[in-house]
Amino acid sequence: MRDRKEEDWQYAASGTEGGVTLFGVRIFDYEWESARRSIEVRDPLHHQVFTFRVYTVRIGGEKRCFAAGEFSSCVWGFYVPDFP
Repeated sequence: MRDRKEEDWQYAASGTEGGVTLFGVRIFDYEWESARRSIEVRDPLHHQVFTFRVYTVRIGGEKRCFAAGEFSSCVWGFYVPDFP
């Protein structure tokens, strides 16, 4: 199931697996829960379109939402919602 439009999400971070900081923490150190949906995003560097899965994670007791996927082997991209 697709969720929202690409314009409703903004690029937040990218980097190698294990080395990405998102929401002020090393996001790979936390357990991600699938939101069972995906979004289309555009790579900010090469403008290629990807379909990334949407996840939630609990950080300090707060539930946060993000989309993540691999731009290339072990290079991950992260997007966060640009809506309330």
